[in-house]
Amino acid sequence: MSSRGEREPRAGERLVIGSARMRNLLLGMTLAMSLGIGSKALAQPPRQLHAGEIAAGLKRLGVTGSVLYVAAHPDDENTRLLAWLVGERGLRAGYLSVTRGDGGQNLIGTEQDALLGLIRTHELLAARSVDGAEQFFTRARDFGYSKSAEEALRIWGHEEVLADVVLAIRRFQPDVIITRFTTEPPNHGHHTASAQLAAEAFIAAADPKRFPEQLSEVKPWKADRLLQNASQWWFKPDEDLSRYVKLEVGGYDALLGRSWGEVSAESRSQHKSQGFGQAVDRGPSTEYFTPLAGTLPKRDVFEGLDFSWSRWKGSEAVSRAVAAATKAFDARAPHRSLPALVRVHEALTALPDTHPWKAPKLRETEALIAACAGLFLEVRAAAPTGIPGLPVALDVVALNRSPAAVEWVGLTLPGEKPEAVGKALGANVPLKLSRTVTLPTTAPISTPYWLREPVTGGLYTLEGEDRALTGQPEGVPALSVAFEYKVAGRRFRAVRPVVYVWTDPVRGELYRDFEVVPPVTATLAQDVLMFPNSESRAVPVVLAAGMDQVLGIVRMVAPPGWRVEPSAVAFKFEARGDEHTITFQVTPPQGSTRKGDLSVNVDMGDRAWSWRARSVSYPHIPPLTVRQPSTATVVPFSLATKGKRIGYIPGPGDRVAESLSAVGYEVTLLPEERLAQEKLERFDAILVGVRAFNANTHLAVHRERLLQYVEGGGRLVVQYNTNSRVGPLTSFVGPYPLEIGRDRVTDETAVMTPLRADEPLLRAPNALTAADFEGWVQERGLYFASSWDARYQPVFAMHDAGEAPLQGALLVARHGKGTFIYTGLAFFRQLPAGVPGAYRLLANILSQ
Repeated sequence: MSSRGEREPRAGERLVIGSARMRNLLLGMTLAMSLGIGSKALAQPPRQLHAGEIAAGLKRLGVTGSVLYVAAHPDDENTRLLAWLVGERGLRAGYLSVTRGDGGQNLIGTEQDALLGLIRTHELLAARSVDGAEQFFTRARDFGYSKSAEEALRIWGHEEVLADVVLAIRRFQPDVIITRFTTEPPNHGHHTASAQLAAEAFIAAADPKRFPEQLSEVKPWKADRLLQNASQWWFKPDEDLSRYVKLEVGGYDALLGRSWGEVSAESRSQHKSQGFGQAVDRGPSTEYFTPLAGTLPKRDVFEGLDFSWSRWKGSEAVSRAVAAATKAFDARAPHRSLPALVRVHEALTALPDTHPWKAPKLRETEALIAACAGLFLEVRAAAPTGIPGLPVALDVVALNRSPAAVEWVGLTLPGEKPEAVGKALGANVPLKLSRTVTLPTTAPISTPYWLREPVTGGLYTLEGEDRALTGQPEGVPALSVAFEYKVAGRRFRAVRPVVYVWTDPVRGELYRDFEVVPPVTATLAQDVLMFPNSESRAVPVVLAAGMDQVLGIVRMVAPPGWRVEPSAVAFKFEARGDEHTITFQVTPPQGSTRKGDLSVNVDMGDRAWSWRARSVSYPHIPPLTVRQPSTATVVPFSLATKGKRIGYIPGPGDRVAESLSAVGYEVTLLPEERLAQEKLERFDAILVGVRAFNANTHLAVHRERLLQYVEGGGRLVVQYNTNSRVGPLTSFVGPYPLEIGRDRVTDETAVMTPLRADEPLLRAPNALTAADFEGWVQERGLYFASSWDARYQPVFAMHDAGEAPLQGALLVARHGKGTFIYTGLAFFRQLPAGVPGAYRLLANILSQ
């Protein structure tokens, strides 16, 4: 293991994307999913399909059609249409989100960037587990709002991201591709780019000369038609709807007891980090489509398409077997359908391996056979984590919850030869085995596969075996176990990931992935550490034990010329899960302004480790942990402050208060209940967090008190809020009329031109220069003021290329003896990213 935490490659290791090993791993992931639940996170409690869901699954066996929906971000998908496609029509549906949504904002926590993308990935998986569709991605990063497809494709790399879309099409083999957006601006550049990519990939996926390196794994695929799903949100009251192809999707399924509007609302409401809880829409509902390429339907989206088995020559036996199984199904005794389903499986197995529906229908049939037998197969680890080179205790259980005759034939543990079991599974009598496996010393540390390498540029970097996972929502499980069982004389194989299960006293039984971890993690609290004015600062490191009885020495390695005290600290942990914080005093060279890298290394004698762990935990998604090399960027810089007592009214999802505390401000959080009682005059300034008025409309109650604070000589600074017809801003604290619009400057290098040469905010206590506006990330700002009273004075003009200058990014108004400021500048991004100039500008804004 290298000091930066990467797995050392095995001698002669080489990955072929279409390798049998990786195909088996991906197949195991698919088999682990329950039928009809769509893509889902691996660490989910098993759920037995009820008779209505089994009946719906039998219906789907007779359908051989698929639809791929393509858009840019989590939440862009049409969950109502996806639910209808899967539930009503029995089609295989997938959603290809070009990005994981990492450039957006977070309404439920402070996670940004990669961690936010991880949350939104699992929110998509939660949504798919409701609407039944499957989930896919490209390697493209959501780098924030873009005003053009040209910019998005340039940052991502046009050919690279197009290759990923083509790969998704060739793997999924859709009959119909549907885009959410059009290729016509104006629109979010990612939206427009997703439509452009879908149109290009529609043609390229069928061309063997395009991306031929993929053809060792997949074959060229020609979809029948490309459509665009028009968003009704943008329809005008007098819109001519006759030009669209229409589809009624507001049905109800008595087998499930739900309408597709109800399913859709539950699915979309999984996007909780974006505040997209949705009311249920019952009754008729129409979707509108524009044919773009391929065959062009005129009255029905699926006009002229045959989705039955009769479209495939040589599939007559499959069609007959499926019809017989469907007709004979008894909802009160699903196990009686097992012989008929075995005959379906035999007919499918007889199809040539090149048949596009052989593999997916075999998976569906095997899931239905398990469901009709009430078959429960599970492998639990005794602990949530394991260490490379050490044993892992497993509890294996198989349970047949039906009267059917089921035999547990065999078991294959990770890295072991198949083991014969040869025992009948009696009705509702669990059969349990205890086994122990040893993790390889080269076992990779568990982390989301797209975050294993450093995140730079427009695409996530995938190396080694991770390259074969391109487009998958998750990586392969750390450990999987294969079961072999026999039903009605036929053998079947099912792969189950190893999980850890525990009981929460409030939420009950919970599941998470079993993970491979280092013996010790050494986690720095921040990715970027600021050092104002060459001052020394304490840098805490949280050590956490991944195993019992672990000891070693932890060292902090700073750039040349920096001083770290102490140089090393010995530690010893008795039990797994123990934590201890070790604090190092770090001092930069006097007067230095050069950034550098700081790392934490753990020496355990024969091996060195350098890993940090960052966890995400919310009730609607499984527990998630990102493990990466334990490093941080250190930023020495010059900072003058005037008035350090700051009151901070929190909004959702920002780390501004934390960042200000780290450079010496005395920050007091002022949630609403404290705001009502606090003596505001003790603060040198009060800063309002991003979207605070959007998230907490009750702040309006405190408007007059806050303005009295300003009148008395205080300084009140409000960061951006949003205002739209979806979420109108109902209250605001400004002393004079001010309208917030949707203007923004997305070019983080855009010139910020002062409107007055003697602008006080640019002169004291920090004399700002052009260098202070270098190195900004993602954007200059967003949700600028669009109009304002003459008593507000704008400070800057700025603009994106080809656009008129905007002056609403920073407005200042005197009110009584004090000052009110509104800013749309993206301090919530710049401060955690360690942009010195943003700290210096905000220090000026907060100074009296």
